[in-house]
Amino acid sequence: MQNVDFKCELRDPGLARLALKRFGAVCAAAVHHRDIYFRVPDGRLLRREAEGEPVEYVLYHRVDRAHPTISRFSIFTEDEARLRYGTRELPVWVEVTKDREIWLVDNARVHIDRVDGLGWFMEIDVLVSRDFHIGKCHDLIGRIRESLAPCLGGLIATSYADMVANESDAA
Repeated sequence: MQNVDFKCELRDPGLARLALKRFGAVCAAAVHHRDIYFRVPDGRLLRREAEGEPVEYVLYHRVDRAHPTISRFSIFTEDEARLRYGTRELPVWVEVTKDREIWLVDNARVHIDRVDGLGWFMEIDVLVSRDFHIGKCHDLIGRIRESLAPCLGGLIATSYADMVANESDAA
């Protein structure tokens, strides 16, 4: 599967919630994620744990850039991941914990994230499909960004894992 995604700093989560409601978004869930990233030769692989949800593994490939970009991803159950990667423990790279609100609007998932040790961020993911081509994805992200402009901060090019790893290297 693929989506177009975008990430930035979030200056004002309360204002973002109000702007999302005005845009027509609905808050679908609030979850606490524990993401364990593994060292793999190709792409990024994480094991996501969320209370009350089955563990899932997410493998994704994306170019690090601070603008909306295409991400290709696969989601595996624990059993599927063991078949693909074996039964030995994979080498852990970094752990990211965050509280996430998931807002839905049109074909987009808007995430308001408070990442432990880093702060507040917003991610916008729009799933690419036959009926929702890449151009439509970029257009929807642009409209959401425009409606949220007063509460958005700097653009982010990397993953939360890269940011956490850089923080721990600096310490």
